[in-house]
Amino acid sequence: MNTSQQPVKSKEKIPQSSTGLFQFLYKYGTIVTVVLLVIIFTILEPRFIQTDNLINILRSISIVTIIAIGVTISLTVNGFDLSVGSTASLANAVVMAMFVWFSQDTVIALISALLAALLVGFFNAFMIVKLKVPDMLLTLATMFIIQGVALTFTRGATISPNMVMPDGTFAEGQIPPFFSKLGQVPWIIILMIVIVVAVHIFLNHTKHGRYMYMIGGNEEAARLSGIAVNKYKWLAYSLSSTFAAIGGIILASRVMRAEISAGAPYLMEAVAATFIGFAVLGKGKPNAFGTFVGAVLIGLLANGLVMLSVPYYAMDIVKGTVLAFALAVTYYKQKH
Repeated sequence: MNTSQQPVKSKEKIPQSSTGLFQFLYKYGTIVTVVLLVIIFTILEPRFIQTDNLINILRSISIVTIIAIGVTISLTVNGFDLSVGSTASLANAVVMAMFVWFSQDTVIALISALLAALLVGFFNAFMIVKLKVPDMLLTLATMFIIQGVALTFTRGATISPNMVMPDGTFAEGQIPPFFSKLGQVPWIIILMIVIVVAVHIFLNHTKHGRYMYMIGGNEEAARLSGIAVNKYKWLAYSLSSTFAAIGGIILASRVMRAEISAGAPYLMEAVAATFIGFAVLGKGKPNAFGTFVGAVLIGLLANGLVMLSVPYYAMDIVKGTVLAFALAVTYYKQKH
């Protein structure tokens, strides 16, 4: 097979010293970069290393990390879910509507948002697994569909307490105190850490996680081994949508309102964090710990640049460059 021949060719063409350096950078480069960023930003701006700022960075990456965990799970079965940003927006709108428009309690609001997201996951899985639509194209279409559904549901308005309703009255529903705490420190950080640890254990220490990695590595071989490939793809896309919904719910708790397309900006950062995570400790595959480190790297960059008064409109240049570099390293490694 060509895949088994490629490493031999790369060894012949690349000097051993260069190969060793690349292996080191591939395995530890992300962590080294994180450490260097902390040192550089601290030298340029001493306030960067203060405890309050470090906590602020963790808080700022919490939602990105949770949504990125969903992308990570979809990638384990060799899929790719681009609809997570829109799904987060939908869950964000539903949970706030349950509180503000319909005066529901926390349990009903959370269940409603999660069910709405699960419908998105089931739709993605059905189209990809049963109708064989390419995952990237399908979830791109789903992204626009769900974005339109969320806009229609909210009538293009921001949902917030005491908002003016279409009939001219004021919304009477209130946000429960318990829900408002979810998006605050330390709970938002604790929730992120719990999710990262739980998904890490699931993917690396359960048979279901190993099966998903096997499917991502060689779907046909996994099928011949007796693994229910389609079932695990359904599971992957369902979990991807669920974590996107959790991200949207936490966002609602953090800002106490549901804005139009609130989850859309998180898509690029979530994808970047996930692909940066491929190289962490040389895993070479989607993994929860790597995704968290990728999110930390992006968070450090964003926070440090803000503290150095870099214009906000330059942020996407930096994020896009980081993503391009992560993709280059990942796919270069796969070819060699």
